[in-house]
Amino acid sequence: MIEFVWGGMKAITIRNIPPEVVRAIRRKAEKERTSLNKAVIGLIEERLGVTGAKRHTTRHHDLDFLAGSWTRQEGEAFDQALAEQRVIDADLWKGAASSRGLL
Repeated sequence: MIEFVWGGMKAITIRNIPPEVVRAIRRKAEKERTSLNKAVIGLIEERLGVTGAKRHTTRHHDLDFLAGSWTRQEGEAFDQALAEQRVIDADLWKGAASSRGLL
């Protein structure tokens, strides 16, 4: 049974999907690191020969080599440097506000 919501057809309910089809959909979703819903839409688009709306699915891997390359000490030093930069100097803000006539 298939249920349609017309006016853009936002939802379809499919019942009694064979277990081997469910497994294949799950494998596709895991392989593409996506949801089951997106995997099913992709399969339907492929089968029907339509591309659908272009989604932002491009993954960039140009910085992958950096992931996990820091030592624990380097990571902690980086976090400390960021924490120091995030400190708000209240006097500096008061000076900026008063120079603009906000105080």
